Amino acid sequence: MAERTFRDFAGAVMAGKNEEATAVLGELLALDDEAAGAATAHFDSGMRGGGPEFMAKAMGLRTAVGARDESATRGILADCFGLTGAALDGATAALLRQR
Repeated sequence: MAERTFRDFAGAVMAGKNEEATAVLGELLALDDEAAGAATAHFDSGMRGGGPEFMAKAMGLRTAVGARDESATRGILADCFGLTGAALDGATAALLRQR
């Protein structure tokens, strides 16, 4: 099976496949089901109500992770996915471990 990506996550959200989106996000951010579900709902709400600014910020996650910018990565995860505390710490670490 191919490695899942944020594109897979966003596609599932846009298609209304929240269970699939939650599973993908859980894998990408090393979140448990409950945290992944809440983060998916937060993202979905932001995507639908936040307009182009929200999506531009979310898409900045790739740049932040690529630059190994922990502060920017944390900010995007908090703003776009609603992560806090241990979930935010774990997701940030999971992303910054990649590649």
